Amino acid sequence: MQQGIRTVKNDLQSHTNIFVFIFVLFIMGMVFGAVIVNSMNFVQKQDLFFYLKQFFMQNIEMDGTPKTVLWKDSMLYHVKYLLLLFLLGISIIGMPIITVLLFIKGLVVGFSVGFLVNQMGWYGLLISSVSIAPQNLIIIPAYLIAGSLALIFSLTLCKQLFIRRVHQPLLKAFTRYSAWFGILLVVLLFSSIIEVFFSNTILEYVLRWLYN
Repeated sequence: MQQGIRTVKNDLQSHTNIFVFIFVLFIMGMVFGAVIVNSMNFVQKQDLFFYLKQFFMQNIEMDGTPKTVLWKDSMLYHVKYLLLLFLLGISIIGMPIITVLLFIKGLVVGFSVGFLVNQMGWYGLLISSVSIAPQNLIIIPAYLIAGSLALIFSLTLCKQLFIRRVHQPLLKAFTRYSAWFGILLVVLLFSSIIEVFFSNTILEYVLRWLYN
């Protein structure tokens, strides 16, 4: 147990620059998403807000989609996204794609929050707080860690293939890599429960309060 903790600490210390890079990349994505909102013209914002409002009204009138369906969809999304990062990590050509995916993840979050606040002010901030923030407090760190691990493993493969002096036990590294992704998958499945059974429920109450 102690040896495992020491290994984790050593990995964190030796790859701090990659974790920082991934974090900064995600923040840049969020900023870029907010910039896109501000660069949209009035007509584009109104068109997009019209569809968003239609979604809100439909959510109220239909009393929402069954929670079990939403939960399955959310879990499937996380499984597919995490599997994609895992596979990109074991392929050398996956490194640039990993960075693009995490940048887009940040862009989507930044755009979503920015657009809601831009169009609805404090009400948009309230909707963002109940529908986006709770689960993303878990989802964002999990994906940042997954992206960092995938990038680290991909770099390890590069060193193994192209730098002959470097010889690392790949099987051991792959086992540890797979185990971490297994843990992250469990964490993300837990975030699905929060997203569906907590955030969506609170969002329904907030929308009814705003539009009824």
